[in-house]
Amino acid sequence: MHAKIMRPLAMFGIAALMLLSLLQPLARHTALAQSHTLRALTHSAPYSIALANSYIGNTWRVEMESEFRGACAMPPLKAVVKCTAYNSGNDVAKQTQQIDNLISSHVDAILIDAASTTGLNGVIAQACSAGILVVSFDNQVTAPCALQINTDEVAFGKQGATFLVNAMGGKGNVVMVTGVPGAPADTQRNTGAMSVFSAHPGIKVISRFAGMWASDVAQRNTASALPSLGKVDGLWVQGGTDGVIRSLLAAHRPLVPVAGEAENGFREDMLKYKSQGFKAISIGQPPFVSLVSLQLAVEVLQGKRPKGNVNVPFPFVTTDTVKEGVTAFKNLPDSFFDDFTDSGPKATVVICVTAATKGTPCPGSIAIHLPK
Repeated sequence: MHAKIMRPLAMFGIAALMLLSLLQPLARHTALAQSHTLRALTHSAPYSIALANSYIGNTWRVEMESEFRGACAMPPLKAVVKCTAYNSGNDVAKQTQQIDNLISSHVDAILIDAASTTGLNGVIAQACSAGILVVSFDNQVTAPCALQINTDEVAFGKQGATFLVNAMGGKGNVVMVTGVPGAPADTQRNTGAMSVFSAHPGIKVISRFAGMWASDVAQRNTASALPSLGKVDGLWVQGGTDGVIRSLLAAHRPLVPVAGEAENGFREDMLKYKSQGFKAISIGQPPFVSLVSLQLAVEVLQGKRPKGNVNVPFPFVTTDTVKEGVTAFKNLPDSFFDDFTDSGPKATVVICVTAATKGTPCPGSIAIHLPK
């Protein structure tokens, strides 16, 4: 064959081999996400389900875990699951070890609120290879075999920031009180908020500091920051909003527009100061995402639902829509998250206060309706 013809053929062959080498990992990656046989299919209920939680240092995480414990002890779930829960102090290495121990103990499913988006992927792959169902929620992982309970954290940041920009008339100084540094949800929320603020030249972010999604920490850090700040026209807060409000009032600062979380104290302030023109939005990352994860795991293990992700919308109220006894509760602590249950006509979860506060079962049974 002529050399001029052979050279293009050789080049074509090399290119084909390169393409194949790129596609093979992708094929293995896709197969990893789909091909594992669940060990639960080899036995009947009850199924062993573990919650691997990365961080327990704020009210939201306590409620989330308490709801999990309470729901596991309620019919019909208590007849089909045996539940355990572990916390790793936001330590990736410790959470990895805990998950490794769960693999060794042959649990049927692991629900993960992760300390890292990617740092647990190796041990999660091991869990999937062992036939263990893995469901990721809140701070999500990128491991391809893990099912995802999705809440759009970028949208969370955008929604609060958009409300704030509109309430401020498109100009002024904003203070951002962020969450746990490095946590995926914190990064995504900040990204969403900054995409809105950056699009409005009249908005200037004059301070940004962590509140750790905890009311006491947010209060202390806000109190420390305020003396060095000039005029503040709006507050964007991921969590600990009730503490931020207390700091603002203690410093004799005006109640400027606030975009915050679903803390009860914040919502009670919305009701209290509404008549004074206070403008606020309270967006809830519902603690019951652990129950959505639990229900998804049970239905998959029982063969009633194919493997697939679930999207959970953010409930929210404004100073125009918040209602005492429905979305705010004067007899509950300020730091309590009021979106612990979804009591609407198309409720995802309806659960009692004692389950959210103490992890004890409610009277009667529990129904968890997975969003479509």
